[in-house]
Amino acid sequence: MATAPAAAGLPIFYKDLVPLNSKEHAKFKTRPIDNAKFMDGQHAVPLTVEEFVMASRHFPIIFSAGDNPVPLALMGMNEGVNVFMDESGQFTTPVYLPAYIRRYPFMLARLRPDADELSLCFDPSSDAVGEFKKEGEALFDGEEPSENTKNILKFCEDFEQAGARTHQFVEELSKAGLLMDGEVSIQQEGNEQPFVYRGFQMVDEDKLREMRGDELRKMNQNGMLPLIHAHLFSLQLMRELFASQVAQGKVPQAVELPTA
Repeated sequence: MATAPAAAGLPIFYKDLVPLNSKEHAKFKTRPIDNAKFMDGQHAVPLTVEEFVMASRHFPIIFSAGDNPVPLALMGMNEGVNVFMDESGQFTTPVYLPAYIRRYPFMLARLRPDADELSLCFDPSSDAVGEFKKEGEALFDGEEPSENTKNILKFCEDFEQAGARTHQFVEELSKAGLLMDGEVSIQQEGNEQPFVYRGFQMVDEDKLREMRGDELRKMNQNGMLPLIHAHLFSLQLMRELFASQVAQGKVPQAVELPTA
């Protein structure tokens, strides 16, 4: 199942992107928001490799289909379903929040396709950024970035670096031929036919077992093997996710899981 397309090719969650600057946003502040309504309709969130172990305790980790797979934390088995959130955008249970969520409404982006530099941008539609009179932390101290902005920039830079390491990890999996088309079949009581989910990728355990010892040692030394195991162990949570969806009355449908 494909996630809803982002507006104008923007990443998921983002409705617009504006470069942050001291001339136009001198009085802008950031403030905490008490809900995650910006996640409406999204049931799969990109993950970085640094998050695999923590995320694997809460979500199935899958890889999107296609030539450029992306690791995803699965929060619901069907489009628009997030079993961890209510309709007001509140998380109903303590759960790990992927860095992709915590980064919003900021991100680093190229202002022009041919540019090498990344600029700190934000989604102006977010309630977390604006000219708030009494609340919030300033983004600028005069014409200079405030400490708040420096911290935001550092988080976004760390995220980009983690994204590069994640891309390299997935490339290595692909080169080793370890990614395969995934399929999960879940039998619900009272239904004759099982629910079959496809349209995602996962590590092929048979190929992993067949790898030569020197290849496995290399993967263990460079940190890939623990990440692979975290992904494989997390897949057991698919049935729990399915059961939660049924318990919430969000009728599952046997369709494809999300692509990036």
